[in-house]
Amino acid sequence: MKTFMLRFRTVLLLFLFSMIFVGANSQSSYLLVRGILKDSKTGEAIRFAAITVPGTDIGTVSNSDGEFTLKVSNVLKAEYFEVSHISYATSRFKISEATGEVRTYLIELQPVQLKEVPVIDADARKIVEMAFRNIRQNYSTEPNMMTGFYREYIMQRRDYLSISEAVVDIYNAPYQGFQNDQVKIFKGRKSSDVKNADTLIVRLQGGPYVLLLLDIVKNTDLSIGLDDLDNYKYEISRYVQIDDKLHWVVDFVPAVNRENALYKGKLYISQENYAISRAEFSLDLSDEEKAASSFIKKKPSGMVFAPVSTGYIVTFKEQESRYYLNYVRVDLKFRCDWRKKLFRNTYTLMSEMAITGRNSGNIVKFENEDQFRSSMIFSEKVTDFSDPDFWGEHNIIEPEQSIENAIRKLMK
Repeated sequence: MKTFMLRFRTVLLLFLFSMIFVGANSQSSYLLVRGILKDSKTGEAIRFAAITVPGTDIGTVSNSDGEFTLKVSNVLKAEYFEVSHISYATSRFKISEATGEVRTYLIELQPVQLKEVPVIDADARKIVEMAFRNIRQNYSTEPNMMTGFYREYIMQRRDYLSISEAVVDIYNAPYQGFQNDQVKIFKGRKSSDVKNADTLIVRLQGGPYVLLLLDIVKNTDLSIGLDDLDNYKYEISRYVQIDDKLHWVVDFVPAVNRENALYKGKLYISQENYAISRAEFSLDLSDEEKAASSFIKKKPSGMVFAPVSTGYIVTFKEQESRYYLNYVRVDLKFRCDWRKKLFRNTYTLMSEMAITGRNSGNIVKFENEDQFRSSMIFSEKVTDFSDPDFWGEHNIIEPEQSIENAIRKLMK
């Protein structure tokens, strides 16, 4: 009997130890860093900054409120995370001191230190030409597999009509040849009833696949039309630091009148290697009808669609002397009027995607049936919100306060 009780207790203790070990392991498989990025002098939130773990491919991006969440696997035994943004000094913080409560991280502006570099007669157009001539040297010539976090929302005035988001897998094609990027939804969730739309149903088509097409380095003919440099006039407007490297800021505006509307914006080009590390641009709205045709797939007869504002951001991050897509964001605002009616509504559409992980081994393209395509409606491919811990150990873009409130309302 004593022998049986001893064995029973031993088995029970082993079982309990196993349960505690497994529970602790699942609870602490990653370290959670949460924070708010602010300018050290003004206290203003730093939007869309890159938060990365040096020596790894893990990262995320701060939201419009400067907030971020970073999940770092214990297996990596990482000591630091870094924060970088335009004109700010790259800052490094200890992960061990950052876990626990939400902390505020003050980031300091970095003075522009000019240095002697070959400027090619300070000709802005020649600098852009050099940037595209050096693509093979600056960007990956091998395919990569990436993990990204995608979010889109549609608002009618100040009310959310839909919120959809997902972790996606990305086959990132080389920056040469004729291969296309591919995207597959790993897991996602949505809401389409935060507020019931009354007169017009608006849907975004293409989701994360369209954002991949905004890679202006890879898709020069599909985004802002840099396959023909004669489309634009170029001018160096200033110098900035990005990741502690001096960059030219090259402004561009339409130089010709095309059938399709062109863009105006800025290219950030490294003086060290002529890599484009960032682009900000917007559609030229001077011809309202021409601009409107760039967006509408289908609309009711009698409805007048007018874009009010557009904004695009594309950023790249350097890793081991190569640049990779890091973050893409699109903001669109448009007005809908009905002829002979008093009805008028303003809609805001936003979609963004941050690359949160990358690997270059065992790269396999997705099967046709698994791919998300440009003709698809993203919100139709994901399920309704349910589990508050839905994302698990995946890195995401922290939702802005208004999005968070809308999600909380839905969860109730």
